[in-house]
Amino acid sequence: MQTPDTLLQASKITRLLSEVSSIAIVGLSPKEKRPSNMVGRYLLDAGFKIYPVNPGQKEILGETCYADLRSIPHPIDIVDIFRKSEDVLPIVEQLLELNPLPRAVWMQQGIVNEAAAQLARKKGVFVVMDRCIKVDHHNLLSK
Repeated sequence: MQTPDTLLQASKITRLLSEVSSIAIVGLSPKEKRPSNMVGRYLLDAGFKIYPVNPGQKEILGETCYADLRSIPHPIDIVDIFRKSEDVLPIVEQLLELNPLPRAVWMQQGIVNEAAAQLARKKGVFVVMDRCIKVDHHNLLSK
């Protein structure tokens, strides 16, 4: 059974995903079988502009790859993070330096960092933790 909080979160996520167009994917892997790569492909197919962030790569999924968020020369709506929970805080600190600020930070399934979430929320950035953006987009918007 869904609680009012769960329904509110789903409503906010639905609105967010229906209004945005650009997503930076931190930790996007060039390996096809990795979850980050599958999510990146899905988001491209769904019509989003993605910006891979992986300092060890030049290009992933046909898109220019960036070393960090600061290197992306375009506004970003969502920063989707595929990194260990303990690696999230510096990423959130970096995204808070961007102008304009991203609308949301999305920590993929299994990733939770309360300190990073609190910092982002304090600056007005919507936070999603421990959820898969591909699953949520598919379940909430592609029906």
